[in-house]
Amino acid sequence: MKRTIITVVGKDTVGIIAKVCTYLADNNVNILDISQTIVQGFFNMMMVADAARSPKSGAQIAEELEAVGKEIGVVIRCQHEDIFNMMHRI
Repeated sequence: MKRTIITVVGKDTVGIIAKVCTYLADNNVNILDISQTIVQGFFNMMMVADAARSPKSGAQIAEELEAVGKEIGVVIRCQHEDIFNMMHRI
């Protein structure tokens, strides 16, 4: 399993989840867990996904998701689970 952490942050608009999930499905990335909140008009979503079956590299997925984010007006970050854990340990 190639677990990946995906975060999406920005002003809430229609279709954010649909756009991100469509990209993941089209690239054979399975969503394992998802959490999203909207606080005073600001959207925040975190996903744990498995990219093991995707034909694309993690770097390519991260780059393309960043472009999807720009297209819909949010910031999308995608990191391998190990990198995410190292960056957020106490």
